[in-house]
Amino acid sequence: MEIKAKDAWGLLLVLLLGQLVAFSMAAASFASSLVANLGIDAPLTQSFFAYLLLTLVYVPILLRRRQKLRVPWYWYLALSFIDVQGNYLVVKAYQYSYITSVTLLDCWTVVWVIVLTWYALGTRYSFWQFLGAGTCVSGLGLVLLSDAKSPDEQDPSKIPLLGDALVIAGTVCFAFSNVGEEYCVKKKDRVEVVAMLGLFGLLVSTIQIFIFERKSLEAIAWSPTMLSLFAGYAIALLSFYSITPFVLQMSGAALFNLSLLTSDMWAVTVRVLFYQQQINWIYYMAFATVAIGLVIYSLNESSSGDAPTASTEAAARYQQLPSEDNSTGTASNLDSQESKQQDIC
Repeated sequence: MEIKAKDAWGLLLVLLLGQLVAFSMAAASFASSLVANLGIDAPLTQSFFAYLLLTLVYVPILLRRRQKLRVPWYWYLALSFIDVQGNYLVVKAYQYSYITSVTLLDCWTVVWVIVLTWYALGTRYSFWQFLGAGTCVSGLGLVLLSDAKSPDEQDPSKIPLLGDALVIAGTVCFAFSNVGEEYCVKKKDRVEVVAMLGLFGLLVSTIQIFIFERKSLEAIAWSPTMLSLFAGYAIALLSFYSITPFVLQMSGAALFNLSLLTSDMWAVTVRVLFYQQQINWIYYMAFATVAIGLVIYSLNESSSGDAPTASTEAAARYQQLPSEDNSTGTASNLDSQESKQQDIC
């Protein structure tokens, strides 16, 4: 298989961004687990601060452009609603399960995303892509085996099966959200997608807080430690949502979620650094297996006729988006870019 230099650099960029997303997800997971360990049950409030930060960063950029929305607002509302529910279910799971179990079960998103992109977006995957995905999931099975060989002391307040069920339900929401974001960023505008996701996510989470979480919010003692945990979670998700559209446009939702699988490795590493727990040698086998799976999938991504566009071409189109203004010439450029994207896709 011949790989051009530009394609190789594009592949490395996608993999690097994917790992940054994975680290951000692991940081958010760690903050959520610490909040749960402190006895705080406020998943919607955690999401509220994350969406607030997204709104403060990206909505002013969108308003500065003074351009009409490229996607109807009600689609963003639906996408945000699904995303809020996914965040709620997964963060809620930390009340009943452990950080390694929650991050491990996130791998179910890969299965849902491949199914959704196959039927909804018409994406076709080759045998080697399925092999790469299966290899990554096998690597996470080794992570589970590693955790089983060094179990934590059982906490009577935990209900692992309930927590696992919440995570799996949350991965269904994330799959719909990721595929929807993939469609929007490939056909429309990255900044608009993130800004609207933050704005409508803020609206949905605020309404749900007043309905479901008001008493829990009133019971929180806002100490500096608590504020730093909520802030850390919000910053981690800001990084997550900022980098995610790049990965989605340059590759696709499937590779994006495959990259997220390595957040399990980051989660184990965080446990070692903060909880001073030793990890099993199987962990290193798992990390290598996931890495091999990512490479197999990435190298064969362009082999499918309906696969996402090449990384370098997508990156070139993306670099033009932030400099757009409300001029007539820019509007025509946007239409031209959109028509080119449709031709390619």
